[in-house]
Parts: sequence; C-alpha cells; structure tokens
Amino acid sequence: MSAIRLLVLGAVRQHGRAHGYQVRNDLEYWGAHEWSNAKPGSIYHALKQMAKQGLLHAHEIAPSTAGGPPRTEYEITPAGDEEYFTLLRDALTSYDQKVDVKSAAIGFMVDLPRAEAVALLKERIRRIEEWRAAVTDHYVPEDGPGQLGHIGEIMNLWIHTADAEAEWARGVIGRIEGGAYTFAHEGEPFVGVLAEGEENPYATRERHPEDLR
Repeated sequence: MSAIRLLVLGAVRQHGRAHGYQVRNDLEYWGAHEWSNAKPGSIYHALKQMAKQGLLHAHEIAPSTAGGPPRTEYEITPAGDEEYFTLLRDALTSYDQKVDVKSAAIGFMVDLPRAEAVALLKERIRRIEEWRAAVTDHYVPEDGPGQLGHIGEIMNLWIHTADAEAEWARGVIGRIEGGAYTFAHEGEPFVGVLAEGEENPYATRERHPEDLR
C-alpha cells in the first residue's frame, strides 16, 4: 500500500474541502515529507488522480483578487470516504507495512470508533504472532543467531522487530482502552490541521508550479 492515498484522502477529509496547497501544507505540518513519499509532486498528482477516479470531487473556484489561475478545491466523495476507511483499516491491521503507512494509520485512527480501533490493533497483534510462529518453525530464538551462521542475524532481526511491534501495539491498546484520545462520535476531535492563513512553522518553502492552483 502507498501511504500517499491515505494521507491525501485523510487531509482533505479533515478540512471538508481543501485546495491542493492546503493539503500539501498540512502534510508538511505533520512532517509527512520526512517519513513518507508525500512530496509536492506526488501530492498534487494524487489529488488529480483520485478526482479522475471519483474519490474526490474537484471544484473550480474564482481566482484570488491578486490574480492568477482559478484554484481547484477538493472534496471527498462517498466512494472516497469508503476508500479512505478501507485503507485505514488495512493499514492498522497489516503489520508488514512500511513505516509511512503505519504512521499514517496511527495519525488517522481516531476517525474510527474507539472499540473498532482496539479490535483492529488486536488483529494486528494476532497477525504478528502468527507470522512470528511461522519464522520460529525454522529458527529457535533461544539458541541465538549463530545457529545459522551470520544469516541467523536476519531472522534474529525479524523476531526482535515483531516482538517490538507487538509490545508497541499492546501499549497503544492499553492507552486507548484507558480512555486516551478522542475517537469518532465522542465529541470534538483533535484539531490537526492549519487554519486558513495560519503560518506553518515546518513548511519546506520549496516552490512547486501547482502551488497556485
């Protein structure tokens, strides 16, 4: 799974309606350009592509009083909303995703009901444990990596990574079950987007031709 679709759909959804530069600005505010492929070109491409696919609706609005081309504002469609939640649920349960997909999933998990987020994270742990059991059919961690020569260090890395992932997920579950964070239908959500005109302290300042559209 590519994180860019989840990130862009989630950013548009949080605004309700947003132009491309707002989406780019939000993703830079979240630091997504550091831990994912959310660069300006890929963001604008994803917006246009998903509009063609019917996941976003593109509204053309009048140019600003300062002149320039009309801007396009994007709004998520019912199909886009369905795609967003499919990607989010898959990202929360699939332990073997890259760090950008995992990070995006955690960033948007509060869009789900609390009980569902917990259930998905528990499914994630179940899949980790299932995968770990398949590895230990051929590798006994207690015997140390040397049993397979230096190649054993690879399996040792896999086991340690799986154990750390499972421990992290249990910690998240414990905090959620303890009442942490505001999930869907629980009240005012956490505001993680910039207001119109608010300065972004983490902006890259990198210019892109699509910034004005």
